[in-house]
Amino acid sequence: MTLLSDILEFNKTFVAKEAYIPYQTEDKYPDKNVVMVTCMDARLVELSQKSLNLSNGDVKVIKNAGAIISHPFGSIMRSLMVAVYELKADEIIIMGHKDCGMSQVDADLVIKHMQERGIQKETLDILKYSGIDLNRWLHGFDDVFQSVHHDVEMVKNHPLLPKGIPVHGLVIDPDNGALELVIDGYQSLTNEENV
Repeated sequence: MTLLSDILEFNKTFVAKEAYIPYQTEDKYPDKNVVMVTCMDARLVELSQKSLNLSNGDVKVIKNAGAIISHPFGSIMRSLMVAVYELKADEIIIMGHKDCGMSQVDADLVIKHMQERGIQKETLDILKYSGIDLNRWLHGFDDVFQSVHHDVEMVKNHPLLPKGIPVHGLVIDPDNGALELVIDGYQSLTNEENV
């Protein structure tokens, strides 16, 4: 039996027994009007919400490797804009975590693994000649606090983000859920108003 067949078999029972009822929400809008960007790390699947006192339906969650916003007009930023303009989110949380794999990514090793799994050198050469720097693209970050700070600044200063949206920066410990504040979005708004 494959993982997919196990999942589909479990799902039939899940639906038949109405096990979904505790997870139902009124609608697609986050109850606490917040959207969060966080890492796809398996340790954070439930911890990233429970440690913030957020339940199912409270928050829109965007996950990717390292909670990295790599481009101001990429898919993460587009998702944030949709959350703000169409899904009633009026606060943003960027939450990285300690012991993140993206702080230890060896781009050369990832490329080697690509080749071991069938990606041809010619494909890598075409990308290189096309101006795509795979090492830079695969690189995560050296310091999670600096990474979160960078992402908060990118979001906060985005030309399409309306003024008055607090953008908070947090770092979570995946072992116990303890949070460290990187940027208080409310304080940043207050400081901007006083300038």
